Amino acid sequence: MAYDTRFYGLGFSFDSFNGMPYMQLGRSGLRVSRVGLGTWKMGYPERGDGSRVGRDQSFRILDRALELGVTFWDTANRYNEASGNSERVLGEWFRAHPGERRNIVLATKMAGAMDGKTPNHCGLSRANVLDSVYASLDRLGLDHIDLLQFHRPDPSTPVEESLEAVADLKRRDLVRYLGLSNANVDDLMLYREMAHHYGLPLVCSVQNNFNPLDGEREGQRGVLGFCARNHLAFIPYSPLSRGLLTNRYLPGRSVGQGDRLVDEGALDKMRGAEVAQRLAQLDDLARREGLTVAQLSLAYLLTLPGMGPLIPSASTLEQLEENSRAATVELSAAVREELGQLFVTPAALDLENL
Repeated sequence: MAYDTRFYGLGFSFDSFNGMPYMQLGRSGLRVSRVGLGTWKMGYPERGDGSRVGRDQSFRILDRALELGVTFWDTANRYNEASGNSERVLGEWFRAHPGERRNIVLATKMAGAMDGKTPNHCGLSRANVLDSVYASLDRLGLDHIDLLQFHRPDPSTPVEESLEAVADLKRRDLVRYLGLSNANVDDLMLYREMAHHYGLPLVCSVQNNFNPLDGEREGQRGVLGFCARNHLAFIPYSPLSRGLLTNRYLPGRSVGQGDRLVDEGALDKMRGAEVAQRLAQLDDLARREGLTVAQLSLAYLLTLPGMGPLIPSASTLEQLEENSRAATVELSAAVREELGQLFVTPAALDLENL
């Protein structure tokens, strides 16, 4: 597999891999692909785990992701009904491709009830942080996790206890970087204060719900601005609004059983008249730019200050290839201005004059 040809005396590029631009993860030295891959759909559907993409198709997607330079892969221990099967599929892929481990930045999450039945099998206690990491490493078949993310804050456990557990894992090279998920500004400030006070690991990323139609979730507003001001990477999950920001939901298109929004009973709620009109306008603009609605949406997200790598999921090679192209799209000022009429704006997100 050939590296890009921009040299720094080391024989490879710091800026891209297989044509995919890279970015630093917050203020850390870790570099990740601008467009990554969410793997929550991957598992063993035949076992009834609620996943949508089986092992063989997952392997095809992961193989192609590497070819495209989509090398930031995000999972969690509780994906697919707390089965651990997303991690297991990834583990199978790594065992089949042992020489590729260092080319992938692997992120996983823990906090919710998992790997046991007692109250000690959830939360961010030292006991559960350590046991959850050991269990994830076993499912993944790996010797370390690149980015460990606390899936949600745990108000019942002192932050310094959770951070001390991560510090021990880092010293043993079982975990290399720390991120939070589903956090608010107060959470981030507390983690930063405790890390500085006790000399413990700093958070370098935050994974929260975000899409360009709705912006940040209620109760988590202001996190993207905090990330921009403090050099953290904001990793948006569900960046395409559960698939709504794709061509398959455009006015006049039909969807049925097997589609996520249909299966979740959310289609009518999310595709009202106002949204349908905005989607039609997005489609017109995307066509003028030679893009799809998904590519235009992802490219817009990448223009927002504080935004880190995007992790859209994919159930087909076509979706993966479509999403990956957004990493290299450059939107003109005129297009960004038009999108400001349809999407949340930097001004509304308090991202101007940073």
